[in-house]
Amino acid sequence: MKNKLTFFCVLCLLCVVCGCSGERHPHGYRKRTASLLTPKSSGNPYEVMTVCEDSVWSGYAGKALQTILDKPLLGLPQVEAQFHKSHITEQHYNHITQIFRNIVRINIGREYTHPMMKVDRDVHATPQLIITIQGPDQISVSQHITERTRDITTLINSEEINTAANDFYYEHNVKFAKKVRELFGCELYIPVDLKKMKVGKDFIWASNDGLSSIQNICIYSLPYVSEKMLTRSPYIALRNKVMADNIPGEHESSVMTTNSEFVFVKNITVRGDFAMEARGLWEMTKEAMGGPFVSHSRIDTVNNRIITVEGFVYAPDKMKRTMLRRLEAALYTLELPKPAEKPINP
Repeated sequence: MKNKLTFFCVLCLLCVVCGCSGERHPHGYRKRTASLLTPKSSGNPYEVMTVCEDSVWSGYAGKALQTILDKPLLGLPQVEAQFHKSHITEQHYNHITQIFRNIVRINIGREYTHPMMKVDRDVHATPQLIITIQGPDQISVSQHITERTRDITTLINSEEINTAANDFYYEHNVKFAKKVRELFGCELYIPVDLKKMKVGKDFIWASNDGLSSIQNICIYSLPYVSEKMLTRSPYIALRNKVMADNIPGEHESSVMTTNSEFVFVKNITVRGDFAMEARGLWEMTKEAMGGPFVSHSRIDTVNNRIITVEGFVYAPDKMKRTMLRRLEAALYTLELPKPAEKPINP
């Protein structure tokens, strides 16, 4: 009887653990939820904890990794590293520290014949990314880290963006999402606290209207004329026109514009489709206001138009990386209209 009761308890526990991670959004996205086996991870977004011996951290391998983590994020008005870094030794890697959200482990030893990197997720906590880099000596490992610079930054950035975007699917500003659906026929999920909303012609702007810092997201559409619209100079000109028409300043004739000297564009892939990412600085004419922005411009082939979603921040005397990254994650939730399914012939 006792054995049966024990078995029943274990079975119930497994059901609870498995059930916690199986929730799906109507659009098919799975929510990564904590469980008894993998509790909620510690640390803040874009924080990376490195686990290695002190000699490795201060040596070639550690310095190679620190160079990557300390690289400034493009498009900010002040220098801010892409990631916040910390370091502990293997001695302090225990049940408390191993639930950190982003971990990089550097292992040096003669048992390794060549340098390599492996990736694990949700091992000790959820959400969690663990990158393990190992090799026979510091020089070969440092070279391997440098060669995999893009892979390392992409892994961490993608993990953070996907985590935040998936959270928005389950908790977002419902009123804004409904208005986007009505006006554009799109899906877009933004943070709940961006409650203040303004609707214009083919334009919606949402803001948290904060006291010391303001986070904003807007979406707008333009008729598709040519592929040149998704290049730097035409994009800036079109952005200036849209923002001038829809976001006025506090003073008469003051409008939002783009600092054309600090705009960086590149082509990316979002949800399997082409997108142009733009990063840079915005400012208000005739006012001492400005800040960073990031945007995605994508082609809506169903309606022959370009849909642009943008996040921008106003936070004087504050660090802006985390705020802008949060808004950037919301841009990835944009779902464009899909072509109507062909009728089935009888």
